Amino acid sequence: MGVDIGATLAKLAMRAPDGSLQLEFLSAGDLRGIDRRIADVAPDHLGLTGCGASAAAARLHRPTRSCLEFEAWGRGARILLEGQGFQEESPYLLVSLGTGTSILRVEGETVTRLGGTALGGGTLLGLGVALTGCRTHAEICRLAEQGDRGKIDLRVGDIYPEGEIPLPGETTAASFGGLARSGLGEGGRETPSPTNSARPEDLAAAVIGLVGENVALVCSGIAQAAGISRLVFGGATLHENPALASIVTGVTGLMGNQPVLLESGSFAGAVGALDAAAEA
Repeated sequence: MGVDIGATLAKLAMRAPDGSLQLEFLSAGDLRGIDRRIADVAPDHLGLTGCGASAAAARLHRPTRSCLEFEAWGRGARILLEGQGFQEESPYLLVSLGTGTSILRVEGETVTRLGGTALGGGTLLGLGVALTGCRTHAEICRLAEQGDRGKIDLRVGDIYPEGEIPLPGETTAASFGGLARSGLGEGGRETPSPTNSARPEDLAAAVIGLVGENVALVCSGIAQAAGISRLVFGGATLHENPALASIVTGVTGLMGNQPVLLESGSFAGAVGALDAAAEA
């Protein structure tokens, strides 16, 4: 069993005797639930990783193998990529899109953190709660599917005539910038168009756009500096979030890179911790 205890979620990966893999989410704050699930499974080998790993090891009073988060992600990504039929190609950038975002260089078994950004699932959920009242990741994702970012963001086509500058009109000029302009009429005079009239679904879509575009741009900049073209994306923020996945891969591709979405990529760290425990 491998358990990746992050800032928001605990990801569990369990290998049955027949070799099948079972994956589960629990809340990272549900310490009793995590401990109870481990006790129920009673694994022969237990690997722990993530920011909650050391506290869990102290609570459990049983043999464990602790694995640094970045090492676990590298191990797990290799296993998941092989399962998707990808040939080993290194180095590549591995992007862990969790509560925040870490960008790792993977070459063989060597994993090095090159950078990251504070934008991630924590941003999406925090802004989502503040702007829409949604309390969960799933709620925000479902709401965003019904939204239109164009009613919130300011795009190049909103401020430049077509063809005047060499950028597509749908390119985002300023995230949430449309709200700043919505209250201005001719000559810059204020008009009675309060920003609180924005629809929650449009705000949710704009939040996902803000996170997705900027994560992809940061990753692409680091990839260019490192001379790497393949970017592999995983992390729980992408779970059942097709809008974010589309934005991240689309922007990465437009920047001339090769994006790859890890299947079950939320569990890369847990799968890596499982693999490390099996070696012990």
